[in-house]
Amino acid sequence: MSLRLIGVAVPLALLLVAAPGRAQSSPTNDVCLTCHGEPDMKRSDGRPVTVDPKRFEHSVHSPLACVDCHADLAKTTDFPHPEKLAKVDCASCHDDQAKQLAASVHTRRPHGNGPPLSCVECHRQPHEILPASDPESATNKLKIEDTCGRCHGDGSAPDGFRGPAVARMFSDSIHGQALTRAGLVVAPTCSDCHTSHAVEEKTSTHSPVFAANVPATCGKCHAGIERDYHAGVHGAALAQGNTQAPQCATCHSAHAITRTESNAWQLGAVQECGTCHAEALATYRDTYHGKVTSLGFSPVAKCADCHRPHQIFKPTDPRSSVHAQNLQATCGACHTHVTPNFVKYQPHANPHNRTKLPALYYSSLFMNALMIGVFGFFGVHTTLWFLRERVGPDDESPPREDRPRG
Repeated sequence: MSLRLIGVAVPLALLLVAAPGRAQSSPTNDVCLTCHGEPDMKRSDGRPVTVDPKRFEHSVHSPLACVDCHADLAKTTDFPHPEKLAKVDCASCHDDQAKQLAASVHTRRPHGNGPPLSCVECHRQPHEILPASDPESATNKLKIEDTCGRCHGDGSAPDGFRGPAVARMFSDSIHGQALTRAGLVVAPTCSDCHTSHAVEEKTSTHSPVFAANVPATCGKCHAGIERDYHAGVHGAALAQGNTQAPQCATCHSAHAITRTESNAWQLGAVQECGTCHAEALATYRDTYHGKVTSLGFSPVAKCADCHRPHQIFKPTDPRSSVHAQNLQATCGACHTHVTPNFVKYQPHANPHNRTKLPALYYSSLFMNALMIGVFGFFGVHTTLWFLRERVGPDDESPPREDRPRG
């Protein structure tokens, strides 16, 4: 017990005894603040135990009595009270949130080495907790990135646990920029996608960021795109239980989401499509469109320009933008005077597929044979000529000037 705490013991005890009938009642907040309202109030180990009366008055807990949370002091008449008190149980008022937190990854921390996450690590000072609607609250929409970043930032959490460093990626994303630069509170932040208390691993089927649940999570803001996605082949595959099927985060990433109009994103999307459609990417790279994009230029036809970004259907589906009846309109988005012959062009022609494109296959064989023959012939010719020059003219032949003239 600190000297400061002992120094106020006598007058506080006299205050309690002097009041008739007060000995059996719970101490009021004013009684507690007699000691804890002092700026230099500390425990014997030097840790401060000061409660700022003004900040407490503006907190969400201001209607409560101190002993509502510090229940073991409800009937205390002996002051100063012991330094070690029972841990405050937030579940006594916040039962649902406590149950969600207890079942969450923050309590289990399977990949960390710290203790389970407690309420105060996110809500900060327990005596100064502000409503989430307050701009200064640690759980305000504009502050959550900083709060989560204490564990998921570039540094480590206070208890030594270090989670995935995604806060910086989110900060630089289109969502993070909308929040921090434009102040748009309608933009999503950490808790909008992961929830506040019931945070689960992304491998859990109950998590909003589980592969099968991602479209619905993103669809809370992007409802129209979610509808288009589910109508396409990727959405249908995901709905059938194929969690490897592309979903929002597959193409846009989870935290480092950028504007799709950017040159870097559009070029990267081509390569991303190729992770599943390797043959299509290889044949695309053989075309004019593919050669230009491989040089770093995006104003040419890319995967999403022809197949659409979300309403993707099989080429045999009349709804597909690459269906035979729709090709003139699709190609016409870039090319003028598109004729039926124009759309016979094969954007993914594979010269090694004899069954699908026999004419191209044999033409490719002929051209390769011709090229090998031409280079082979002239290679032999050049080699012989080189050897002749090295050996020189025949010694038995007369000098050029002594040869008889015809």
